[in-house]
Amino acid sequence: MSARFQAGLLLYPGLTQLDLTGPYQVFVSTPGIETHVVWKDTLPVASDTGLTISATRNFADCPQLDVICVPGGLAQAPMHEDAEVLEFLRRQAAGARFVTSVCTGSLILGAAGLLDGYRATTHWGFRDLLPAVGAIYTPGRVVRDRNRITGGGVTAGIDMAITCVAELLGENAARTVQLGIEYRPAPPFASGHPDEAPPELTAALSSFFTPLAAGMRPALEAARSAHREIAP
Repeated sequence: MSARFQAGLLLYPGLTQLDLTGPYQVFVSTPGIETHVVWKDTLPVASDTGLTISATRNFADCPQLDVICVPGGLAQAPMHEDAEVLEFLRRQAAGARFVTSVCTGSLILGAAGLLDGYRATTHWGFRDLLPAVGAIYTPGRVVRDRNRITGGGVTAGIDMAITCVAELLGENAARTVQLGIEYRPAPPFASGHPDEAPPELTAALSSFFTPLAAGMRPALEAARSAHREIAP
C-alpha cells in the first residue's frame, strides 16, 4: 500500500529517546503512513541517555507533513531560541493536518507560537510552564484541541500516536497497530502519575523537576513575546 500520509518527528540533541521512538514505532508500523525523522542534518544525534539517532530527512528536503510531532527532553532549552527549528515548525504546522507533541515537546511548540490559546498537556513536572507559552493546561494522557494533539509524559507518546492513526485512517487501523505492537500497559505499580503515586515519591521528583522548569521559563516567555511581535 502506498503512503497516503506523511508523519515527521523532530530530532534534536538531548531529547528523550522514547518520546520519539514510541510514536515512531506506531507510525512506521501503520500501512499508509510514511514516517520521517527530521533534523537540520542527518548526522547522528545523541539523546539524553547517549543513545544516538540519525535523521532520515533534513529540514530542507522534508516534505509537507500531515503529522508533525515534537518530542520532549530535559535538554530542550536551546530549541526555545533556535530560529531555524521554530521556523521549520511554523512552516510545517501551517499545512499539517495535526500538530502534535510528546511530554515537554509541547513547550517547543509553544515557543514557536503554536499553542497560543490551545488546550494542551505535558509532563506533570512541567505543566505550570504551559501558560507561559499561551497554552491552557488540561490534565490528560492525550489532549486534543482542534488539530493540536498533545501527549503527557514520555510513554504517553504511544497513546498520542495511536490517536493520530485513528484520526487519519480510522479506528480499525489504530486497533490493528495497537495489537501488532502489543500495546497493553499493565505496570506492576500504580505510581505513573502524582494522582496515584505515593506523596513522598512525587515530592522527591518535584524537587528535581522544579528548578529545571524555572530555568526554562525566561526563554519560553521571551519566545512567546517575540512571536507575538512578529505575528500578523
